[in-house]
Amino acid sequence: MDKTILRLENLTKAYQKPRTKLFQSKKSFFAVNDVSLEVYKGESLGIVGESGSGKTTIAKMIMDLVHPTSGEIFFENKKFSELDLKGRQEWRRHIQIVFQDPYGSLNPKKTIGWTLQEPLDIHHIGTLKEREEAVLKILEDVGLPGSYIHHLPHELSGGQRQRVAIAAALILKPQILLVDEGVSALDVSIQASILNLLKDLQDLYNLTYIFISHDLNVIQYFCDRVAVLYNGELQEVFQTENFDKEKHCAYTKKLFASVADPLTKI
Repeated sequence: MDKTILRLENLTKAYQKPRTKLFQSKKSFFAVNDVSLEVYKGESLGIVGESGSGKTTIAKMIMDLVHPTSGEIFFENKKFSELDLKGRQEWRRHIQIVFQDPYGSLNPKKTIGWTLQEPLDIHHIGTLKEREEAVLKILEDVGLPGSYIHHLPHELSGGQRQRVAIAAALILKPQILLVDEGVSALDVSIQASILNLLKDLQDLYNLTYIFISHDLNVIQYFCDRVAVLYNGELQEVFQTENFDKEKHCAYTKKLFASVADPLTKI
């Protein structure tokens, strides 16, 4: 896990605050401020921080859903800002995301089979038969029967919908899977099964994870390293297993002290 696959370099995202007076000068709010961070191939990197710390903004910039105000993002040493249209399409294929709300990320009017096959259609991957076979294979890999291709999202439980959302993210065989609060909306028992599934899929697909969560127990269980954000700024990065052996900044101590036993595993 010593090869850098993704690198954030002085990444900043600023938004202008609305004026409250007619001749008031413009002021900016920094959702993310000068963050530099490396993600190693094959690892699970957790990003933690309280609400408004910039976690999701970073995720959106990595996914090209939000454009940075300044700074650069590199994937396999390729600078995103210098890529042409084809290069950006390849970027999006190799970095996929799983959102917090699986129901909101699935088209309620389309079958599961249609949802999973659509990315293959868009990227013109394989023949029609190969695409159909790929859909059945990915359903098997996430622990769902092939008959679910005919189901609509509302016919599935929350855990099943999240498995479909994971399948939809993996169907293009990305190198990085970004999980943004991917289990926080699920019951604890279902959380454990999804986290174990993600661990199995990491080995099966040789995945690198960026795992965003406010749940420190989940981060401890799932992640190799942890990056701590506060008010859009990176405070520190440390190995999860060495939490008790290292000195930490005041905010990290406060954050981890906010739960009764942050290092209890699921």
